[in-house]
Amino acid sequence: MNSTYYIHNALIVNEGKRFSGGILIENGIIATIFSGKAPADFIMPAGTISLDAKQKYLIPGIIDDHVHFREPGLTEKGDIYTESKAAVAGGITSYMEMPNTRPNATTLELLEQKFDLASQKSLANYSFFLGATNNNIGEIEQADPAKICGVKIFMGASTGNMLVDDPDALQAIFEKSPLLIMVHAEEESMVQHNLQAFKTKFGDEIPPSAHPLIRTGEACFLSSQKAVNLAKENNSRLHLAHLSTVKEVDLLQNDLPLAEKMITGEVCIHHLWFDDRDYPDLGSKIKWNPAIKSSGDRDGLFAGVLNNKIDIIATDHAPHLKGEKENPYTSCPSGGPLVQHALAAMFGFFQLGKISVEKIVEKMCHAPATVFRINNRGFIRQGYAADLVLVDADDPWTVDAENILYKCGWSPFEGVTFKSRVTHTWVNGNLVFDCGKFDESHKGHRLQFNAPPAK
Repeated sequence: MNSTYYIHNALIVNEGKRFSGGILIENGIIATIFSGKAPADFIMPAGTISLDAKQKYLIPGIIDDHVHFREPGLTEKGDIYTESKAAVAGGITSYMEMPNTRPNATTLELLEQKFDLASQKSLANYSFFLGATNNNIGEIEQADPAKICGVKIFMGASTGNMLVDDPDALQAIFEKSPLLIMVHAEEESMVQHNLQAFKTKFGDEIPPSAHPLIRTGEACFLSSQKAVNLAKENNSRLHLAHLSTVKEVDLLQNDLPLAEKMITGEVCIHHLWFDDRDYPDLGSKIKWNPAIKSSGDRDGLFAGVLNNKIDIIATDHAPHLKGEKENPYTSCPSGGPLVQHALAAMFGFFQLGKISVEKIVEKMCHAPATVFRINNRGFIRQGYAADLVLVDADDPWTVDAENILYKCGWSPFEGVTFKSRVTHTWVNGNLVFDCGKFDESHKGHRLQFNAPPAK
C-alpha cells in the first residue's frame, strides 16, 4: 500500500520554470501541486506524512535511457538489484538497459526473462532494449512498441560483441522496425585498422591515452552519418547513443519540437566531464567506447546540449571489476559505473554556471520521456506517476570507497567532492531512498510507452 506524502516548502523545477511550492502524493501519483503555501481550504488526508523540503530542489525523477546492469550472465560486475539501488541513490527513478548481457537479449523470450528478473529485484522503474543481430529481423518485427523501449544496434563492436555489419540486415532493421532504433556508432573497420597499428608498436601494453587514437572521431562520425542516412531513407526513429565528437552534433537539428524529431541524440556524463588530458591520471578508469576525446569535443558536446541539438543526457553506466580495468589495454574492458553520481555531476556544472537546473531537468527527465514516448512520467504533472527527487545543493561530500554503492566498488569520480547530494527519491510514490536509508519493500514498475503510428 502506498503512503501519502505532502512535500512542502520545496523549490520545484519543472518544464522550464522554478517556484516555491508543494506536492501531495496519493496512491502513487502526483495528486496536487501547490505554488507557494497550500490554500486555506486544503485538507490533508488522514495519515499523510509531511516533509518540509527546506527549499531543496524538487525535480522529476531522472530517466536514464542507457545503462548496462549486467544481468543475466555477468553478475560479478553488477546486477539489477545492486545497480538499481545505486541509481535511486543518485536520483534515477527509471532506466532502460542494454541487451549485451549473457546471453544477449536478441529474442523476445530472452527479453521477457529480463523483465521478470527486474520485477523481482529492481528498486527503479525499468525497460530493456531488444538487441539487433545480422539475422533477427523477425524478432524485431514482432516487438510491441507499447511495451519495449527500443532496439539496439551495435554498429561498432563493444562489450558482448554484438556487431551488426551486414548492410542488408541494417537496411531491413531501419525499414521494418516498429521500435525506436538506438545505435552505437563506430566504424569497425577503421577501429580494427588503428588497433593493429598500435599493437604492432606496443603489443598488448598500449597506453590508455591511445584509446581516442584507435577509436577515432572520424570512425564515430562516419558510422553516425551512415545511421542518419539510413533513418532518413526509411523514415525511421533513430536515437544516436553516447555522442563523443563535436562533428557528430552537426548531424542533428534543433529546428523542430522534440516530439516531432525523428532523429535524436544523447551525450553521456563522462563525455561532458572528462577529456583526453585526463588519461595520464585516470588511465583505463575512463576507457569507454566510444572514447573520451579532446577538450574541443567535450566543449562542443556541451554546446550541443545548450543549443538543443543534443536531446538527452544519460550515463552509459557500464561496471567492470577493478581487476579487469587493471588489465593491459587489449584485455581491459571499456566502460565504467556512473548512475550514482550523474545528477551530482550535472549539479556541479550548474554550480560552475555552465548549465541551469531547468536545462538539467529538461535533458535528464523531460526529454527521455518525450523521445521514448514514456507514459505518464518525466514531468511534475497532476495525475503523473510520483517519481520525484529532492536535491540539497549545499551539502558537500567526497566520493570514496565507503560511499560507493556499485557492486564493482569503484568510480572514476573517486576523490571528487560534489557540492550537491540527493536526499530523497520517490519511485511510484514510494520513498525508496531517504537520506542514505533504503526502503526495499517496493519494486519498480515496467515502463509503458505511447506507441507511435505504424510505419
